Amino acid sequence: MIKINLYKINYFCLFLIFCSLLIVSCSSAPKEIGDIKILRSQAEAWLEAGNKEAGQGKFKNALTILSEAKSNAIMADDISLIIRVCLSRGNVLYSLGNKKDAFEEWNHAVSEAEKFGNPELLSVSKIYLARGNLISEERDAELVYKEVNNESEKISKSRLYIAFSWQVKGLALRAMALNKEAEKERDEAKVLFKNAEAAFMRSLEINEKDLYLENASYDWYIIASIRSLSGYPDEAVKALESSIAVDRRIENSWGIAASYRAMGDVYFNTDKLKAKEAYIRARTIYAAMLNEEETAVMDKRIGSLK
Repeated sequence: MIKINLYKINYFCLFLIFCSLLIVSCSSAPKEIGDIKILRSQAEAWLEAGNKEAGQGKFKNALTILSEAKSNAIMADDISLIIRVCLSRGNVLYSLGNKKDAFEEWNHAVSEAEKFGNPELLSVSKIYLARGNLISEERDAELVYKEVNNESEKISKSRLYIAFSWQVKGLALRAMALNKEAEKERDEAKVLFKNAEAAFMRSLEINEKDLYLENASYDWYIIASIRSLSGYPDEAVKALESSIAVDRRIENSWGIAASYRAMGDVYFNTDKLKAKEAYIRARTIYAAMLNEEETAVMDKRIGSLK
């Protein structure tokens, strides 16, 4: 049985309008005040651009861009900016399969946040690290949920951070539900799945209202996963259609293809024709993106339906 996996990665960023990037040479001379402002401005622009590339599944490009962002943030000695870049770099490195370096980035962000003395940014960094431990199965889901629930209470200023904490709590609840199902405790699993969807709905409410649309698309995607695992395939498809609609608005090809792939997974055991149609749509998009790896995966899925 094929089920929806956590295929999309949630990239926590502001997703502002793509900026034109200026590249300047660095000298060994002391930096003037204006130079520091330029370094910070460029680092912010690199960070936005890197997050945008990551959101489109262009992880290698994203890592190159975020490396520039980190260099500028370090040269400007802007601790807040260094922390945010480290969090994003951790996400991209993990997506590229470099788990060790990803955790180094997340741990460094926590360390810098502790020195910086910003409680909210420290809590966000700890939640990032907790999510890493959850998706890599390095820590028990219930412990992650408790930690994130505790840290989220310290976040009050940023609605985007609040939405992110709801997402991670939802992921932890989803994992707890899967554990209960594996133990044949289906009634408890049902309640946990319901709570997991409710957590993502809280996140979705913020992300849709504040127009954090790539995050809203991810919310719908995971809601679809939860519904599929709960035994509600029709409702899962509706959630995926909502995810696709959002991704179309922001022209997120990677997100659209991932949702069609997931739709094929939902239909795999119930409607082979619809599953094939969804896989073909996903394959077409991946091929247009010149993503040979995912195109090959779709070829195998389509071939398995013959």
